[in-house]
Amino acid sequence: MAVDAKKETLGFQSEVKQLLDLMIHSLYSNREIFLRELISNASDACDKLRFEALSNDALFEGDSDLKVTVDFDEKKKTITIRDNGIGMTRDEVIENIGTIAKSGTKEFFNAMTGDKQKDSQLIGQFGVGFYSAFIVADKVTLITRKAGASEEEGVRWESSGEGEYTIEPVKRKERGTEVILHLRKDAKEFLNGYKLREIIRKYSDHLNLPIMMLKEHYGEDKDKKEPEYETVNSAKALWTRPKKEITDEEYNELYKHIAHDYEDPMARVHSQVEGKMEYTTLFYIPNHAPFDLWDRNHPHGVKLYVRRVFIMDDAEQLIPPYLRFIRGIVDTNDLPLNVSREILQHNSVIEKIRNASVKKILGMIGKLAKKDDYDKFWKEFGKVLKEGIIDDEKNKEQIAKLLRFSTTHDDVEEQKISLEDYVSRMQEGQENIFYVVGESFATVKNSPHLEIFRKKGIEVLLLSDQVDEWLVNHLTEFDGKPLHSVTKGELDLGELDDKKDEKEKEKKTGEYKDILKRLEKLLKDKVKEVRITNRLTSSPACLVADEQDMEANLQRILEAAGQPIPTSKRIMEINPDHPILKHLKDEKDDGRFEDWGRILFDQALLSEGGKLDDPAGFVHRLNEMFMEMSS
Repeated sequence: MAVDAKKETLGFQSEVKQLLDLMIHSLYSNREIFLRELISNASDACDKLRFEALSNDALFEGDSDLKVTVDFDEKKKTITIRDNGIGMTRDEVIENIGTIAKSGTKEFFNAMTGDKQKDSQLIGQFGVGFYSAFIVADKVTLITRKAGASEEEGVRWESSGEGEYTIEPVKRKERGTEVILHLRKDAKEFLNGYKLREIIRKYSDHLNLPIMMLKEHYGEDKDKKEPEYETVNSAKALWTRPKKEITDEEYNELYKHIAHDYEDPMARVHSQVEGKMEYTTLFYIPNHAPFDLWDRNHPHGVKLYVRRVFIMDDAEQLIPPYLRFIRGIVDTNDLPLNVSREILQHNSVIEKIRNASVKKILGMIGKLAKKDDYDKFWKEFGKVLKEGIIDDEKNKEQIAKLLRFSTTHDDVEEQKISLEDYVSRMQEGQENIFYVVGESFATVKNSPHLEIFRKKGIEVLLLSDQVDEWLVNHLTEFDGKPLHSVTKGELDLGELDDKKDEKEKEKKTGEYKDILKRLEKLLKDKVKEVRITNRLTSSPACLVADEQDMEANLQRILEAAGQPIPTSKRIMEINPDHPILKHLKDEKDDGRFEDWGRILFDQALLSEGGKLDDPAGFVHRLNEMFMEMSS
């Protein structure tokens, strides 16, 4: 709704209203975090200007001395955070502040738990740190001008956090942004220079640009005509300092800044390389997965610096997609300052840094794997790490050692067992690592294909993550032991096979020859063969893929994705010792034989997670059988 020709009053996005309500009611357990968030935003704005100015020096407007300034006014009860960074246009102000920009609003509020401590940690993950201003302020004013724009193109934004904001054009000589917080009565403690300095040094000392404040003694020196400012933080890139001089707290604060996270990281690795190439890497593993972890197309990666100058966020060329949860910094002396994403794609320096970085990160994960808290890492990031088997042939062997699985060893859904654990428990004479793959843990755990393996005490990997279908197609062996699906081909346990069972199978095949032919004729449109099996001990039938055919679960995944695939019929194996098959052997009525035969097939299909072509027909036939048995 227009107020006058220039000033407009607009409503916040509905999710912002919810967020503001959380902020105003002190969602944050630690109120001083507001200053860290606003300084972090100001620092990012300066980094963006530095990068843009590499190709357009005029954006500096004659002032390349980038900095953040923090002022306070006891009389007006305000705190002002000012930067001379990139600034914003009117549209950018509305996009970045009127909405939760690029934050996944639905996921954000679904993640809320009602626990203030836990919920406060979510704010940073969703890129909404600006709203932390309302923890201490009952009104916030933002004045900004985009670098390179005219003085007439300034923008003033203001809100009391009650569902609306005003926006209007203003004249502004300086580029950049200033945020003015009109403090609440219960936030007067922050109108103190020593308090603000303490917070800045605690949370923002690591930032690679100066944070300025008016000197404490300035007001006493009346002869001074110009305000005298001093740098509060060390203003030196933390990662360039010797590791032994950096405290855990400093490392953690840098992580929180670059990752926009509120928790300390799970692990870190800091490396400084000198010689023919000179570069520094600092990588972190977060404590929790970001909400957009599963979007492989969303920009992920680390921050790239060249000679301490910020170049770009999300430099995905430095980190492969399966390590997209990693946060951190790469700073090199061996690239030009105006390097672009296109140049990075085919740059030998970047390729060498990437290869070395991957080894460092996998080494960091390997150290975690020896600790008790690896279960937490695997729960958060394990499914993504599995993609490395597909993406990274060079490091496949090392990645395989980091994988964890559910198995029939303990039958629990939590993936805790390594392939090394599995191999150490293999029975004497066992040649293969056996696995079963399906769409859910319940499906694979209760698969009829496991019956003979459970009877003989042979461990089987229980694979139910969607990525597992591709994993087993790329990880064909481990430690010289081939991986083999229990649902493909003839059952071959090698030296673990019981010769008596094989002879019994041959005998039963002869006895059931007529039934096998009748079932093959009945199910000719669905199966390529019906045969006797000794892999079943309690189920009447199961379906298996031919040795060279696609697994049924993978076929279902591809069909659901709309990918055209050639149709391949399955093989139905029957258990000759099951009462249903013994009954069928003597069944002379063709109608009842047909009903039972189709029920056998449908049950086998359902047991592996498949879907029936004719559910109503299956129910009808089953009801008919029940009625016949009860009469």
